[in-house]
Amino acid sequence: MATDNELRESVVAAAEAFAKSELEHDPTGHDWWHVYRVVKMAEHLALQEGAEVALCKLAAALHDVADEKLNDSKEAGLAKVGEWLSQQPLSENEQAHIMEIISTMSYAAGKNPPMRTLEGQIVQDADRLDAIGAIAIARTFLYAGWKGDPIHDPTLPIRESMTIEQYRGEKSTAINHFYEKLLKLKDKLNTPTAKQLGEERHRYMKGYLEQFKREWEGEV
Repeated sequence: MATDNELRESVVAAAEAFAKSELEHDPTGHDWWHVYRVVKMAEHLALQEGAEVALCKLAAALHDVADEKLNDSKEAGLAKVGEWLSQQPLSENEQAHIMEIISTMSYAAGKNPPMRTLEGQIVQDADRLDAIGAIAIARTFLYAGWKGDPIHDPTLPIRESMTIEQYRGEKSTAINHFYEKLLKLKDKLNTPTAKQLGEERHRYMKGYLEQFKREWEGEV
């Protein structure tokens, strides 16, 4: 008979397979490899911070399967994940906790409330750390290209504040996205471990943007 840990790990493996089947061909930077990195980081943070590891890995694996950007609506994405979870050997409380995490962890123009549980904070941190640093730079330009946004347009002002609808729908640029979201994430990390990791990644992004500006202006 399988132990509780073996059962949980089998559900995590199934969640990863489900996410891979849904996202392996995603062109926006929210693909399977993004999920893979978020799961690995969530596991690391959970071990450091004393959270429930398997639950963090499950929520991390499923978080972008439900992403409203990748579904007809937020409700449709959540329903898809909820249906999958209902078929797994998890308690109703565990299913509800995972659904709560993935339904409230997105940036959403900075409008979402703080995460209620340590596991939620960890999965949110793991996702946000993949939006800070070297890989984040690559993902930003990939996403901008997918949306049809330009690399940079100095005439397009950086939006200091915006509604969720403006954040999702208005024209922007790859470079503006750093200032409108990514450079703000360091100060929105929840856990001590994530904050420490975020500092270095934040500095790397700032250095990149300084170099970008020099090259854009033709400085030698």
